[in-house]
Amino acid sequence: TQQPPAKRTKIEPVTEYSTSQEMDLLQKHQSEAVQNQSAPQMSASQGQHTISLNMKFDSYNLAKEEGRDGGNAAVKVEDQSLSQPNVFAQRRNQVKPELSSETECEPALKQSLPIAHAKTDASAIVTSKGSALVKQEVVSNAPSYTAPDTSSTAKAGKPKIKGVSLTELFTPEQIKEHIAGLRQWVGQSKAKAEKNQAMEHHMSENSCQLCAVEKLAFEPPPIYCTPCGARVKRNAPYWTMGSGETRHYFCIPCYNDIRTDTVELDGLTYPKIRLEKRKNDEETEEAWVQCDKCEIWQHQVCALFNGRRNEGGQAEYTCPYCYIKEIERGERKPLPQSAVLGGKDLPRTLLSDHIEQRLARRLRQEWHERARAQGKNYDEVPGADSLIVRVVSSVDKKLEVKQRFLEIFQEDDYPAEFPYKSKVLLLFQKIEGVEVCLFGMYVQEFGSDCTPPNQRRVYLSYLDSVKYFRPEVKAVTGEALRTVVYHEILIGYLDYCKMRGFTSCYIWACPPLKGEDYILYCHPEIQKTPKADKLREWYLAMLRKAMGENIVVEVTNLYDHFFVSTGECKSKVTAARLPYFDGDYWPGAAEDMIMQLQQQEEDGRRLQKKGKTKSTATKRASKAASQAELASNASKDLQLMHKLGESIYPMKEDFIMVHLQFACTHCCNFIVAGHHWDCKQCKNFHICDRCYEAEQKLDDRDRHPVNSKEAHQLFPVEVNDVCVDTKDNDEIMESEFFDTRQAFLSLCQGNHYQYDTLRRAKHSSMMVLYHLHNPTAPAFVTTCNMCYHDIETGQGWRCETCPDFDLCNACYQKDDSVKHPHKLSPHPSVAEREAQNKEARQQRVLQLRKMLDLLVHASQCCSSQCLYPNCRRVKGLFRHGMNCKTRASGGCPLCKKMWYLLQLHARACKESECRVPRCKDLKEHLRRLQQQMESRRRAAVMEMMRQRTAEAAGSAN
Repeated sequence: TQQPPAKRTKIEPVTEYSTSQEMDLLQKHQSEAVQNQSAPQMSASQGQHTISLNMKFDSYNLAKEEGRDGGNAAVKVEDQSLSQPNVFAQRRNQVKPELSSETECEPALKQSLPIAHAKTDASAIVTSKGSALVKQEVVSNAPSYTAPDTSSTAKAGKPKIKGVSLTELFTPEQIKEHIAGLRQWVGQSKAKAEKNQAMEHHMSENSCQLCAVEKLAFEPPPIYCTPCGARVKRNAPYWTMGSGETRHYFCIPCYNDIRTDTVELDGLTYPKIRLEKRKNDEETEEAWVQCDKCEIWQHQVCALFNGRRNEGGQAEYTCPYCYIKEIERGERKPLPQSAVLGGKDLPRTLLSDHIEQRLARRLRQEWHERARAQGKNYDEVPGADSLIVRVVSSVDKKLEVKQRFLEIFQEDDYPAEFPYKSKVLLLFQKIEGVEVCLFGMYVQEFGSDCTPPNQRRVYLSYLDSVKYFRPEVKAVTGEALRTVVYHEILIGYLDYCKMRGFTSCYIWACPPLKGEDYILYCHPEIQKTPKADKLREWYLAMLRKAMGENIVVEVTNLYDHFFVSTGECKSKVTAARLPYFDGDYWPGAAEDMIMQLQQQEEDGRRLQKKGKTKSTATKRASKAASQAELASNASKDLQLMHKLGESIYPMKEDFIMVHLQFACTHCCNFIVAGHHWDCKQCKNFHICDRCYEAEQKLDDRDRHPVNSKEAHQLFPVEVNDVCVDTKDNDEIMESEFFDTRQAFLSLCQGNHYQYDTLRRAKHSSMMVLYHLHNPTAPAFVTTCNMCYHDIETGQGWRCETCPDFDLCNACYQKDDSVKHPHKLSPHPSVAEREAQNKEARQQRVLQLRKMLDLLVHASQCCSSQCLYPNCRRVKGLFRHGMNCKTRASGGCPLCKKMWYLLQLHARACKESECRVPRCKDLKEHLRRLQQQMESRRRAAVMEMMRQRTAEAAGSAN
């Protein structure tokens, strides 16, 4: 972005006046312009003279503020030609230039609102108040002319894009509420909030005119070492190479471990010399935006400015202050809410409707109960409203079983993969006019078509929230109202799963590591991370409510259900019965334990073979070795369960098993058809029809209960409310940004979508909703055929005949541009392209699928005359990627485009032998990232358990 130079550029003086003479002449010009803004065109000399007077008046005020004598001193007046182009449109998305301290405003001016310029013709600019020009001129830092030109002719040609700022939808009252909210600094600690609030009384030209604070830096995103996964500490050195998702990082130990001149990453070899040394001390300042009317500067976050809608950097932006004045003068009206798509416009599903309706009923009930408890009418107490629940991602996936674990159960036909549906659910609440994302949840649904042990199970993978819910009151039960809402969302989800025929839900109550986030990036300082016991109690309180509604029939834990064979349980204790979920604790821990067992076994064999000669193996010997291997696998299963049990037992209460249907006490299978036979004397005894038949064949002393001489009578209860099929009637909803938790975190970290304060949470939520409504990034078909650069939306030209010929505006306007034989038509603008309805969103998703299908086809196609649309073009990209020396890491636009498509494909690819280039390497890269996250999570849990043990030992002593 071009950085504007300092304001006060020295220019040759043209004339001198005494201060008093000039003031009289300036006031005369000002009064004439105010009386008649449509005055006839001035001559060039008159225009220059007026500009000079404005500049002189500026200098006079500055001299007065600095305590100098401004009465009779002669001051050199700076002159400037009026033929300078309007540069305000070039200042989008840039850091506001710093100003000199010698241009301080007067205290009264610091606290006043900016005054907009009155527009006249292009030759002169007159303000209604001289002091406002001082402030305006210093803040604007116009690079090459003396007085800012805000005339309408200077803004000719600027596109009128609606909704470039969300404040365009606000009423004046909502804008005032928004600005007041900005200066509360909700989310920060009390000390920081008070410090920022004090800045309001010391505003300068460098201050944001909305929040009253100057520089604000984003939280730096965490950096993790690619080989070892360790987090690079703040201010520590590291080495890096690449860009975007292909960027790799090396911590000090891993860099020192590189003994050769090359580095191997994702199947490719790079020279070590390409690793660039850096220090983890970078800070990114919040971007600024300048009003096109009064030219004051504001943080984009404060202004709710959407840079993605700033088409070509030329969109017109009106600040809230000018916006209010235009409304009061009747020059404009707030845009309709449909002008910018929000949370309500996201597609509804059966699941979201079920939870949203249930939540509304529960909140109405709680509202009335709270009003009765306070002896008031319900409209006299604050209630929660404007809540929106939406499913933003619902896709089919396959979970691959880790190789070492699969080898142990090869004789048991253990499945190599488990199909499941991944869903993401978000909660929005409208706060101060903005729909803020407060709550997020990732779940995995293993349906009836999945094989055991995952059949009909649900895994609550990740859950996250930020503490901005309104109102901040306690419910009649004594818990926070936000807790009631979040509990109700979970209960509603469990209720929906039970109605679909799922039998159990699994929850790992594991708080995030210090400094890390699960879903929403960068939490507020006022929100404490709960300890494991507090988080577990939070879940159990929710489950007790669900049990009261007969949604949940029993709550136990993983250890008691699978690792201990007590009472009348007759099922086998084996790791093959454990539910296998993506990102869970025990699958990763089991893989590490199996590797240790195999290493011990290998060490034992090495010792046995030492000093012995090899003998020729016979068939009988081979058969014996095979049987020994099977016996060894059975032994490994027992050893693995023993080790896992030892690891899980100290924290077994954190692995919560939720039964939505009754489980047979004998075989431990869930009862989904027939009858469950209950004992009225024993509360938690239920057996299935098959185990009941086997029970009846036993002697009385061997029947239930086993420790009693008298057998208890069992009564049948018919099971007729469990669906035979768990089929999901909601449509598939693909979202690149929510495909995985890490994908969404990467989106937020890369774009600084933070939730550490309410002001940032509002802006981040606005941008997240923008991405959800615009799911497809620019495809390779929008690359200029001449310069190969991406073409911005609405800024290019496309051939009406050729399906893959496009030119950017720059190449189209060149005299020596490509002489294409067909007619070129301009690309549709943002307003034309963004069809705001469900059908258009589906078309965009369909386009993305076609692109990925084309990628797969081109990787398998061997025909040089293929008629598949754009097949030759994709093959050309393949050839370019093989021969390009710059590559994506060096900034090659074609390689970057290809990497984008390959990464999209790799995330969704389920083929183990896929022929798409780099697919296997990219999947391995994603797998390694996932494994590193799981390892960090397990390591943190083990560290927490060690601390618990140490605290318990210390208290005992």
